[in-house]
Amino acid sequence: MLLWLSLICMLPFDLAQFDERGSVGHTASQIETVGKSHLNKAGIERDAAAILLARLYLRKDMHTSLPAFLDWCYQVIRNPAEPFSAIGCTRVLCEVTKAGSADLVQANYIALLDITRSISEHPTLLNNTIMRKLRTKLLSRIAVRLLPSTGPRTRRKGPLLSGDDEQASPSCHEEIDIDVPEQVEEIIEELFQALQDKDTVVRYSSSKGIARIAERLPKDFVEQILDNVLQSFSIHSIGMARMYEMPAIAEATWHGACLACAEMARRSLVPDSRLSELFEWMSKALYFDIRQGAHSIGSNVRDATCYVLWSLARAQSVDALAPLAEPLAQQLVTAACFDREVHIRRAASAAFQEYVGRTGLFPHGIDIIRKTDFYAVGTRRHAFLVAASEVAEHVEYRSSLLEHLISVTIRHWDPAMRELGAKSICEISKLDTSSLVLKCSERVSEYLTFPDVGDIHGALLTLAELAATCHDIPELVEVRRQIFSYISRVPSNIVQSPRHELVTAAACQLIANSVSVSELKARQTASVPEWRKITDFALKSRSPTVQEAAADAMAALSKLIDCSPVVQRLIRDAKPTSPPVQQSLCRILGVLDYNAHPHGLMQAVEHLLASVDSKAPTFISNVEARKNACASIPLILANVLPNISDHISPDLSRRMYGALQAGLADYTMDERGDVGSWIRMVCIKGLADVAELFLTNAPRIPNFADYLPAKDYQRAVGGILKQGVERLDNVRQQAGHHFLRLLVLHLPDVPDIAQWRIHGESFMKELFLSGDDTVGWNEGAWIYPKAVQLLDIPAYRESLLAGLVLSASSRTDSTQRPVSSSLVNYAKTLAVSNDDPTKYSLRGLVGDLIAPASRNLLSNAIVIPALQTFNVLLEADALEPLYEDEQGLASLRSLLLAATKNAARIKNVQRILLSMRIVVNLLPVPTLRLQCVVQLPIFLAHQYPKVRGDTAEYLYLVLQSKDLGLETDEVEDILLETAWTSSDISEARDAAQQCTKVLKDSIS
Repeated sequence: MLLWLSLICMLPFDLAQFDERGSVGHTASQIETVGKSHLNKAGIERDAAAILLARLYLRKDMHTSLPAFLDWCYQVIRNPAEPFSAIGCTRVLCEVTKAGSADLVQANYIALLDITRSISEHPTLLNNTIMRKLRTKLLSRIAVRLLPSTGPRTRRKGPLLSGDDEQASPSCHEEIDIDVPEQVEEIIEELFQALQDKDTVVRYSSSKGIARIAERLPKDFVEQILDNVLQSFSIHSIGMARMYEMPAIAEATWHGACLACAEMARRSLVPDSRLSELFEWMSKALYFDIRQGAHSIGSNVRDATCYVLWSLARAQSVDALAPLAEPLAQQLVTAACFDREVHIRRAASAAFQEYVGRTGLFPHGIDIIRKTDFYAVGTRRHAFLVAASEVAEHVEYRSSLLEHLISVTIRHWDPAMRELGAKSICEISKLDTSSLVLKCSERVSEYLTFPDVGDIHGALLTLAELAATCHDIPELVEVRRQIFSYISRVPSNIVQSPRHELVTAAACQLIANSVSVSELKARQTASVPEWRKITDFALKSRSPTVQEAAADAMAALSKLIDCSPVVQRLIRDAKPTSPPVQQSLCRILGVLDYNAHPHGLMQAVEHLLASVDSKAPTFISNVEARKNACASIPLILANVLPNISDHISPDLSRRMYGALQAGLADYTMDERGDVGSWIRMVCIKGLADVAELFLTNAPRIPNFADYLPAKDYQRAVGGILKQGVERLDNVRQQAGHHFLRLLVLHLPDVPDIAQWRIHGESFMKELFLSGDDTVGWNEGAWIYPKAVQLLDIPAYRESLLAGLVLSASSRTDSTQRPVSSSLVNYAKTLAVSNDDPTKYSLRGLVGDLIAPASRNLLSNAIVIPALQTFNVLLEADALEPLYEDEQGLASLRSLLLAATKNAARIKNVQRILLSMRIVVNLLPVPTLRLQCVVQLPIFLAHQYPKVRGDTAEYLYLVLQSKDLGLETDEVEDILLETAWTSSDISEARDAAQQCTKVLKDSIS
């Protein structure tokens, strides 16, 4: 409605024509009243009202009403009840000064300035960001209207994309001196203050206002404005060692100054003589980064700097930019490759592209654009490791890229940036290995003695990457030894401190990449006498990152010397009270090179097997250590495979494979949840890796069938399938991925290889490999309808059914629903019995479900999922065909017995409720009905009120929904009228006995 009224205000007719006789001005007054009534709203209706009033007062027949409105606004802003009305009034004035004529604004500028002063005198209004932004806009628009509409200067046109070097003709206007009103100078001063505001929107409004005013001022005055803007950069000291050591408040100042420079540059207000000074400041602003806690600020400054440089490319002449071309190209390419933020990398790339297209001054410009385009710098890793190394192929950019990486990136506050910086240095160094590796390592080694831990960490990472580059290059052996010697420069109190895990890990990585045989043998004269202490300290660290780095170091050492003494010492130290040592040891035993040296292989394998064997006295309770042990077993087998008969006997190989199969049954729970799933996922991968390893190398393994018996392999496949239908999405995905690896594995040509062929292979390939590959096993709605069909394969039936039962008892709806519906649908397709023993029947399904629960009545982990599964089948009437089958009834009777045995003494509420549901769900079975009725008082009169209430409610629902062939109205009335959850249990007992008596009488 308000916008519609604003369109009426734009009609080129006098509003008096809409007035009735005797009420001149009534229409305009009504529109004004409606607009004012919505200025105090908090929503978008306030903006619509502002547009309405602005268009109203911009009409020539309403100019006389503007002073009165300004007086009203002054009173509202001077004494605001709330900020919304003041915001609405200021927005109206901004629209009037924007679209109104200069004469209209000049006639009322005193009142407008009074309003801006009243805003500045009210602290509440000044604390509002929107109010400060609108005030800044209003001031700048007043100043623009106070200056001549056609300025004494015209905008210079920048280089054309067509490649024409001719510039637009210079201004045909002569330089004219104008008297700049004093009010304009005051406004400019206020805009300079707003340029340092804490909010970006205010700074941006101020920068645009300054540039627009400068467009209408004489050349000398413009240079004074540019001087003031450039001086803003020097307000805060920059003579510090690093840019991010500047005060945090400098961010707003530098950002505002950059925005102002960009707006002035875009309007060709920067003279050629000031370009070098401006570029000097932009070179610093392009790397503006202030550390603040666990993050940094300054990305908006760097983004605005790219805006400045982009604007200069569009406005300045080619001749003026030529002296700055090469350093400017280097700066922009560096930002495009190495800035932390993606939008800044892309902004720098866009600015570089603008210069190449408009000036053609940058070396190899077109090729660089191809290597650092929008998509190439979109991913940080790709920008650092691919784009940067491709750019460094051009010598003009190589030194600047390396200089930035060494002086800025590897000293960055973000560890991820330091890691990428080190890898990028390595990639660039490969372009000229003989000279760059030595130069970079010498330069970086200086940081090892700096007090900042981040500097030390970055230097160690870089040295480790450079040492890895020296591998297999004979000319760089001495350089590699020199890099190794730099470890001695790191203070021991830093590298061996629990607080500096990143430094310790980087030091271990450096040892792994640079250690040599000569250093290991020279025990007394070694250049790094402390390196052994570093590795020993890392092995006892609690950090997984440090443990992994220590394992890498030990792996490198194991290729050079026999580490048996270290292994034996670690095994002695791996006490139950030292989980970090246990974790490190189990990880290290899997990465040692047992082909190069013995390393106490048998002792290592026995320790790993004992660590994961719950019956062994040295069983490790720490989950992370057991996970590492299970991950190490397949690594050892892969390591010794070329000479497996010399290292491992068939019996030991079977024990190792059996340990991985046992890991699939690890369901350890703690405060973190199902942590046993970590072990199961590792074992899934390990079983698949070992099977693939043995099967692909079967012709070269003596007595292959003894090392990997077909029976063990088929049992492992069943175990993986069981995990593939369990309740955790990530476990299912892992199991599905590795099962499909085995399914498509090509079997070798060895005797009796058919024994290792997966049962139902063709059926499984059709089931899992013929559909949409984009859907994973983690999608329950996709996997469970397919998985239940695998129950037709006898070899894997038991394992699959165990996994489906566990999933049916899941509390996760995305798992429980699809597995329950899939089981019900599958059960309804089964015949009650089947003469073919390989075909599944409903009898067999029920028998297989009840058997584990009957054997383990004391284990809630087994009984509860089984009861839950039976309840799902009974509620869906999937077992109804068994009601008249003798063997089926025997199975249901066993189910009833398992559910009610010692039910009164069960303390687990979930099991009690599931047992109750079994009893109630079996009431429709005529043969078992009396036995079920006899058991009802156990639950209706239970000591727990929740059990009594849930039993009464569920029994009522079953009596209502299923036809038992009995008169149950009296029982239903008792169930509804009794307060089952009350504290008086005697009332519940009496009601339970009465319900039982009525039901017995009805049955008889």
